[in-house]
Amino acid sequence: MFELLGFGPTGWGLPLLQAAGVTIAAALCGFLLGSVFGIGGATLKLARSGALRTVGQAYTTIFRGVPEILVVYLFYFGGSVVLTKLMNTGGFPGFYSLPSFVIGVLAIAIVSGAYQTEAYRSAYLRLDRGQIEAGASCGMSKALLLRRIIAPQTLRFALPALGNIWQSALKETALLSVIGLTELLRQAGTAAGSTRQPLLFYAVAAVLFLIIGRLTGAGLIRMERHLANPWRR
Repeated sequence: MFELLGFGPTGWGLPLLQAAGVTIAAALCGFLLGSVFGIGGATLKLARSGALRTVGQAYTTIFRGVPEILVVYLFYFGGSVVLTKLMNTGGFPGFYSLPSFVIGVLAIAIVSGAYQTEAYRSAYLRLDRGQIEAGASCGMSKALLLRRIIAPQTLRFALPALGNIWQSALKETALLSVIGLTELLRQAGTAAGSTRQPLLFYAVAAVLFLIIGRLTGAGLIRMERHLANPWRR
C-alpha cells in the first residue's frame, strides 16, 4: 500500500496530488465565476422590472432543476458544435472543442451561480433598511453605500449558504471526469484500474475530498466570524 501511494516510480502519490490540485482549481474558478452569475441573477430577481425578474427566475429555475451532469454534457457537446460552426464559417474547416477544464469551470459556474443567486437575494432582503436610509441621509453616494453598507452585510448574511454551495461545487468536480478532465476521481479510477486496487484508491480519493472540504470550510467559517465582528455586542 505504501509503495502504491508513494512518490517513487511505481507510486501514485504525485499524480493523485496533482489531480487534487486540478479539482481545487476547477471548483474555485467555477465558484468565483458563479459568484458573478449569482450577483447578476440576484440583481435581476430584485429588479423593479417584471421582465428582468422573469429572466432571473428562469435562470434559477432551469439550472437548479436540471441535473448537474446534464449541464456538463450540454456545455461540452453544445460548446463544441457552436465553436466548430464559428470556425468553419471563418474559413477554418474541421472539428473544434473547448478544453475540458474550461467547459467544467463554466458548467460549475452556471449551476453554482443559480444557487448563489438565491443566497445573495435572501441576504439582501435581510438588510436593515434603516442603515441604508441613514447612509443616504448623510450624503453617501450609491457606490459608497454599496461599498460601506450593502456589500459587507449582504456577504455576511450570505456566507453560511455560500459555504454549503462551495461544498457542492467541490463535489461537482467529480462529474467532470466524464468529459476527460483528469481531476481527483478520474485519476483515482485510472490508478485503481492499473493496480487492481479500487478500494484503496477510491478510499484515498474520498479522504482527499474530505480534507479539502474541511480545510476550505474552516476558512469560510473564519471569514464569517470576521465579518460578524463589527456587529457583535
